[in-house]
Amino acid sequence: MASLEQARALIRDVPDFPQPGILFKDLTPILGEPAAFHAVIDELAGRVRGRGFQRIVAIESRGFLFGAALADRLGLGLAPVRKLGKLPYKTDRVEYALEYGTGTLEAHVDAVRPGEKVVIVDDLLATGGTAAAARRLVEKQQGKVGSFLFVVELRALRGREKLQGSEVEALIAF
Repeated sequence: MASLEQARALIRDVPDFPQPGILFKDLTPILGEPAAFHAVIDELAGRVRGRGFQRIVAIESRGFLFGAALADRLGLGLAPVRKLGKLPYKTDRVEYALEYGTGTLEAHVDAVRPGEKVVIVDDLLATGGTAAAARRLVEKQQGKVGSFLFVVELRALRGREKLQGSEVEALIAF
């Protein structure tokens, strides 16, 4: 059985992706090792189970991979949060600041029910802007964000600061 340390060892650094000067943490090798992926989902499930969450909100795109497996493991619904123009039905949307310019996230108008307690899941916490925008979408739909859950956190980028007021957990920190 793999452990989180074994999963951590699988994460590879990809320099200059998606642009020069960025050192990308590639989690896809975890997906290719069933025991490591299982260990990560076990750990995520342990952080969510028994806490009254009613839905997993997963952020595009790698967050879908972990969020879907977690939702299945826990028997919870999954609400995808996507980039502009990727969802087929009526959507709510929020704009958020990027390093250069703005981005837009969307969720179907019925992704989260009013009063529903959700956990927002993504693969990696960097600056926190995308996760904060996902929280705004959930709140726009009158849902309650009980926690943010990430596989990896890049602590030097201080993304937690944008998520104040909510619990933030990451399995692996760099």
